[in-house]
This record gives sequence, structure tokens and C-alpha cells, in this order.
Amino acid sequence: MEHIERFLEEDIGYGDITTDLLVPDIDGIADITCEGDAVVAGLEEAVTIFEEYGAVCEMHVCDGDRVKKGTKVLSISGPLRNIITLERTALNIMMRMSGIATATNDVLTECRKVNKNIRIAGTRKTTPGFREFEKKALILGGGDPHRYNLCDMILVKDNHIKAAGGMRNVVDLLRLAPFSKKIEIEVEDISGAVIATEAADIVMIDNAGPAKAKEIADAVRKMKNVKVEVSGNITKDNAKNYAEFADVISMGSLTHSARAIHFSLNVR
Repeated sequence: MEHIERFLEEDIGYGDITTDLLVPDIDGIADITCEGDAVVAGLEEAVTIFEEYGAVCEMHVCDGDRVKKGTKVLSISGPLRNIITLERTALNIMMRMSGIATATNDVLTECRKVNKNIRIAGTRKTTPGFREFEKKALILGGGDPHRYNLCDMILVKDNHIKAAGGMRNVVDLLRLAPFSKKIEIEVEDISGAVIATEAADIVMIDNAGPAKAKEIADAVRKMKNVKVEVSGNITKDNAKNYAEFADVISMGSLTHSARAIHFSLNVR
């Protein structure tokens, strides 16, 4: 609720002067409708917002459900002024989270036609201050949130490798890594990938086309039984091309470029 309170303070400021002037101090009822085919996310957050300010909510679907355009997803009854004042914050959260959940589920559905075990993951390319909600939306869409923050796991990227003096030095230094943390290493070619397998639990093939990525993945699996993740410039349209040989496809676009799903709130 701490984050949500901050969102409300940002939107309401010192008070909703329009609503206070025009809307009578009475109870009312409103419905929220989904204006597109979507996986719904953010309903729990919307309920929290409205109920914190004296309303009673009835959820007609659950977070994670796929619905058709025009589906009524939530009804709210209570102080009419509060319902109208809180409308935009609640809808903004639902729009953003549902967009991410829908995009994730769309990619997952297509990729699982090729590989039933493929996992679609997010990245840390999230909106500052809104990460916990975006990660939750990824999960509701059937995806994996990947790292929530930098202390979740050891993920060695290109700048780490350069700063350490090369892949061989990275592998040597990782012998000092905490035993409880998984190690993932980003690679761009076969030679680097082969060395990385000496220390990595997961090899992440970055910015490679499907053919090159498969070649690297095949080389990795000949060396050691490690997970293969692919990332970099992967979109809804080309993700399926990686699904056959990857264990995980991570996509920043799921959070930084997902199209919001429109919802409307209408007073009865």
C-alpha cells in the first residue's frame, strides 16, 4: 500500500476540487470494463485502492484471467466522490499491468507451440518505482519475473567481463562467489560461451540471430548441462524462432514497450 499511497498523493495533490464541487456527498455504484481482449492484471491493486477509501468491491474476474473486449471486471459501491477521485490511479495501474500480462501471455502461447517447456522472462528494464507491479504482471501473464534486483543472483554482463579483463578472469574470480547464488554469464560467441560453462549455471546468449544463437547453444550443451537463455532484440514476432533450442527467452520489451490495455469506469 506504501507505493499506492504515493501514486494517489501524486494524482490527488491537495484535493480533487472538481469532484468536491460537482459530485454530491452520497453513495453510488460504478463498474470497470475492459476495452480490449486481454489478460487482466491489477485488479487486486484497484480493490485495495477503493476499499481503503470506504468502498466495497465485487470482482467479476480474477487477475490472470483472459477476457474479451467489453467484459465487466469490477464493480465498486460506496462514497461516490471517492470512487470518482480514485478512478484514474486505479485504471492506470490496471492498464499498465494488464498490458504487460497480455504481451507476456501472447508470446508464451506462441512459443509453447514450438517448445512446451520454454520460459518467457522479463528483465530489469522496468519503470522506476513501479517494478514490483510490472514483475507481478509478468507472472500473471504466465512469465518469469527474472531478477527483481541486483542481489538476487550473479549475472555477468559484457561490461563486467571487460572490467574484469576477459572471460578467463571472470571464471577465475567467480570461484569466490557465494555458494547460494546462481551464476549467469552473458556470451556473444562460442569461444566465450565454452569458457563460461566452467562457472555458469546459466549461459545467456545476447544479441545473436536465431541461427548463431542455436550454434552457440549447441556448443554449450556439449560442454556442460547448463540452462541456455537468449536475450537481446527479441520481439513477439521473432521469439518463436528461438523457442526450439532455448530454455529461457528474456525480453525487455515486455515491460518497456508493452501496449497498455484500456479500461473504463462508468457510474451507474
